[in-house]
Amino acid sequence: MSYRKSIAEFIEAEAKPREKYGHQPRLYALTQRIGEGIEYDDDVVYAAVWLHDLGVFTGHRPEDLEQLKRWDNTRYAMEQAPALLTRFAFPPEKIASVVETIRTHQPAFAPQTIEGKILRDADILEQLGAVGILRTVCKVGRDTRFEDFTAAVRSLEKALADLPGKLELEPAKKMAEPRIKSLREFLDSVKTEAGTLLY
Repeated sequence: MSYRKSIAEFIEAEAKPREKYGHQPRLYALTQRIGEGIEYDDDVVYAAVWLHDLGVFTGHRPEDLEQLKRWDNTRYAMEQAPALLTRFAFPPEKIASVVETIRTHQPAFAPQTIEGKILRDADILEQLGAVGILRTVCKVGRDTRFEDFTAAVRSLEKALADLPGKLELEPAKKMAEPRIKSLREFLDSVKTEAGTLLY
């Protein structure tokens, strides 16, 4: 299926800053683990995994800070996906499903399709544990949401409090357990080591 190779190569080339690229292959590996034994369209999940964060890449998102604060990166990915998938000779009858899976990938949404549930659960897992910590802390000082370490820690605390309860599929819930433990231990260590002096 050459369209899969084309999608992955496109994202690898477009993903900037560089660490943005690692999310996609990790996320797809998680979807495969979550979806094991479940009947779903892996083409739809694959395409949505690779394209869902297109709008967070430098060169696709606005550079103006005020515009960036209002930027809807999911909407951008949904708008760009049909033309890109057509260009890559992706099965046309599946494109609408890819767009819908991208639309509901964030924790605030409640996907109605199994593909959407698999992607959303996998994306939640990427926000927990050691990987969730890395993905958050690397944004300090270069993301409008994270001016300092305190903002990053608050975001991680919110993830720990809110995200585990949003997981829908049993395999994802099981996979989340060690990630929850490691994130909780990290946050406890930050409090012990920094106290009120984190900044």
